[in-house]
Amino acid sequence: MDHIDILGTPIPNAGPVFFAALAIHVTAGITCVSCGAIAALTRKESPLHRRFGRVYLWAWAVVYLTLTVMSAIRWRENVHLFVIGTLGFAAALTGYANRRRRPDLHILAMGASYVLVLTGFYVDNGPHLPLWDRLPTVAYWLLPALIGFPLIARAIARRRHRRAGTSVITGDGASKHSAARR
Repeated sequence: MDHIDILGTPIPNAGPVFFAALAIHVTAGITCVSCGAIAALTRKESPLHRRFGRVYLWAWAVVYLTLTVMSAIRWRENVHLFVIGTLGFAAALTGYANRRRRPDLHILAMGASYVLVLTGFYVDNGPHLPLWDRLPTVAYWLLPALIGFPLIARAIARRRHRRAGTSVITGDGASKHSAARR
């Protein structure tokens, strides 16, 4: 048997090192996705945003480390995931490094790293997920970006509007002057 089924998902039977790396990888991936969402949804520069952002970065580091181990074991099958992971982790590091000096780059890079972690997940697991298994393969590659990048652009635009002191349209359609929110 070349794979083991766990909850309907085929897991490569590539030995105990691979399986241990995978178990850590899944745990770190869940941490990464949940902490990234919380950081994105909390007030910027708040202690909560910083705390969840740091956990997100460390979880990404673990995802990348375990991805590297699994890719070394199954290079031909994982090279595309390794490329996605390398780009995603590099984006996370870039975003973290620019959190103070270049806030727009911080938002763009952290957002891109989040899009890439989701892309890697869906490219690898989409064919085995309910509903996603009905989508064409190209959807696994494109949907995270098609949803994520407009949200990233909106976040950058909102930040620029607030910084410039212009009105910002809120989610409920109301207009608020940013100076009142500082």
